[in-house]
Amino acid sequence: MLTLFSLLTALPAVLALHLLEPALVLPAFSLALFAEAAFAVIAARLIHSPDSTDDITLWDLAGGFTLIGCAAAMFGEPDQAALFLTEQGSSRPASSP
Repeated sequence: MLTLFSLLTALPAVLALHLLEPALVLPAFSLALFAEAAFAVIAARLIHSPDSTDDITLWDLAGGFTLIGCAAAMFGEPDQAALFLTEQGSSRPASSP
């Protein structure tokens, strides 16, 4: 389970570094980890595994994804997130005031 967590954390980081501009990496990485946390929560709700304190569960993965996503969001600046969101909607013509 720890290997899966490491892979699912490192893969979006590497993809973001190679595909996006440096200013957009942290906001995109944060959004990807929040999405992974949501999928981990859904999977944990659907798969009812016995509660064991010895093993890492899907709930632990969801918490880890959320924690790292929050850290990436805090290290990123708000103007970077705004730049990321405006670049995603750049296919629409911008209206002038």
